[in-house]
Amino acid sequence: MSISEPLDDPWADSGPSDRLPPSRQRREGGRGRDEQHDRGRENGAWESEGTSFERVPPQDLDAEQSVLGGMLLSKDAIADVVEVLKGHDFYRPAHEIIYGAILDLYAKGEPADPITIAAELTRRGEITKVGGAPYLHALVQTVPTAANAEYYAEIVHERAVLRRLVEAGTRITQMGYAADGDVDEIVNSAQAEIYAVTEQRTTEDYLPLGDIMEGALDEIEAIGSRSGEMTGVPTGFTDLDQLTNGLHPGQMIIIAARPAMGKSTLALDFARACSIKHNMPSVIFSLEMGRNEIAMRLLSAEARVALHHMRSGTMTDEDWTRLARRMPDVSAAPLYIDDSPNLSMMEIRAKCRRLKQRADLKLVIIDYLQLMQSGGKRSESRQQEVSDMSRNLKLLAKELELPVIALSQLNRGPEQRTDKKPMVSDLRESGSIEQDADMVILLHREDAYEKESPRAGEADIIVGKHRNGPTATITVAFQGHYSRFVDMAQT
Repeated sequence: MSISEPLDDPWADSGPSDRLPPSRQRREGGRGRDEQHDRGRENGAWESEGTSFERVPPQDLDAEQSVLGGMLLSKDAIADVVEVLKGHDFYRPAHEIIYGAILDLYAKGEPADPITIAAELTRRGEITKVGGAPYLHALVQTVPTAANAEYYAEIVHERAVLRRLVEAGTRITQMGYAADGDVDEIVNSAQAEIYAVTEQRTTEDYLPLGDIMEGALDEIEAIGSRSGEMTGVPTGFTDLDQLTNGLHPGQMIIIAARPAMGKSTLALDFARACSIKHNMPSVIFSLEMGRNEIAMRLLSAEARVALHHMRSGTMTDEDWTRLARRMPDVSAAPLYIDDSPNLSMMEIRAKCRRLKQRADLKLVIIDYLQLMQSGGKRSESRQQEVSDMSRNLKLLAKELELPVIALSQLNRGPEQRTDKKPMVSDLRESGSIEQDADMVILLHREDAYEKESPRAGEADIIVGKHRNGPTATITVAFQGHYSRFVDMAQT
């Protein structure tokens, strides 16, 4: 039986299609389905209110049948298809059931053919839902070979993405007509809907613990196989990387200190380690420094040319030589800088989504939190506004699956203590920053308070909160003339 020949369809409409009303006739692009099986129709995704016709959602049932037929023919086809398709990518519910049964047997190392799948579905009480054992045998007969299963899987996946796009468009249209809430919030929600489609996500992201445990064990095994190799985004500081194993997707990291301690310098060190040394894309949203000043600081730190030489025009020949030597690597780094004034949370999220799609963004740095604008409806207080932005940054980290670093000011608490050392409770304007953060890094330099301090040139990176590990104080060297911090071993 060729692919173009239809199978005996257990959901076929009764009677020839030319005898049905126009709204129930099959249309080009795939065969029709009984209304109880039409996904999305119940929420109005496929039917326009007040019209007498329905649109068939994007789908290709022949491709779905060919995928399943190939999987039932060859376990190699199963391995190829599973990399492309998820169960919810199938348009016909019965095909999703069959696909799930195939994967279950494959995961157990058992053969997956029409006979074993029929037995498995019978055991589950679902054999009648898929049209019985004859339908499984008919699936195999639709394909002469399993070699093209991955190609058909791509077609099925593309149709699924188009269906999700239609659903997202419907929800966006409903948002616009409802006009419920602040316009900026509606636009942000619309962008999130489209981003979710491009990331091939669904709204049903809940999973049973058994499925989650399998993924967690795989991650543990993968970490062990790397023999201690770092799994997160490197910070460039040996002891800090050993403590944290790098900065991980979904984490919100706060770097906090009193003014002039070097928060921006430390954040730039993290960006240099990420993008210049390891070629991982990062972005800096600077609400305090301009892009030229950031570029000069990066060059100073990388080339070891004194920043005041650059600013005063007193560069020596050796300075120019060092600068020329490092310029190609710095220029080629996938590091993006945005110094737009008055950036709102909505604008930052939109820009990060674009960079994630275009450049596979790995790290976001915001300098600094208290200078951001909420961009939404006016909050009752500045504390509430900062609290909302903190929560949104955490959600951004989870949505884009990358670490987000936000710089924050501390209140005057450290200056009222004898040792001047900061504490997590000194975070300014909102206790929710501490609550939302996965890691809080406090920066302290004794010589900022005492010029004659015996620890001149040293700085403490205090990991005051670490949700996934221990806290510690790490001593590094501060080379202010080069606008950088370095490991003590490099001094």
